Amino acid sequence: VYIVLSLEIKADAHVRGYVGENIKLKCTFKSTSSITDKLTIDWTYRPPSSSRTESIFHYQSFQYPTTVGTFRNRISWVGDVYNGDASISIINPTIKDNGTFSCAVKNPPDVYHNIPGTELTVTERGFGMMLSSVALLSILVFIPSAVVGVLLLVRMGRKSAGLKKRNKSGSKKSSIEVSADTDQEKDDCMAKLCVRCAECLFSPVI
Repeated sequence: VYIVLSLEIKADAHVRGYVGENIKLKCTFKSTSSITDKLTIDWTYRPPSSSRTESIFHYQSFQYPTTVGTFRNRISWVGDVYNGDASISIINPTIKDNGTFSCAVKNPPDVYHNIPGTELTVTERGFGMMLSSVALLSILVFIPSAVVGVLLLVRMGRKSAGLKKRNKSGSKKSSIEVSADTDQEKDDCMAKLCVRCAECLFSPVI
């Protein structure tokens, strides 16, 4: 009778990160054997559209991040073997780090297992944030300016119409003209209020 011992390893299939922001590559495992100093963890990296792999991290009682290649001094151990955690972190990632990362764990005699791969995609965060900021600023500037502009145009139009009526009818005001003047004063107050609101909105906060 043969007893087949095995490890169960899990890792995220896809991970997305941003340039300059540390990225955690999560890897967890379950072993049928007790954890000993013989347990080993190996992380490898394969670039996109390539069959070449390189070792970037090794663990056996202590962590040994790679000291050569693209990931030199950029791999940090964030796992805990006694809790079944074999995760690592990439420091200061770049777009050149895109590719597939694989996590292999062995805990003799429990050594037979799958080797899951994590596809990493690193992108720039700043471009999207810049577009959002520009759109928000445009809305904050455009709406108050449009309201003030419309009110000023209405005010100028009514004022021009009132002057024409006065020139035709003489200096004496009719009840209609008095009503028009009252409406104009209300529009003037509303325009001044909108201008004041716009000044408060865009004035620097001390």
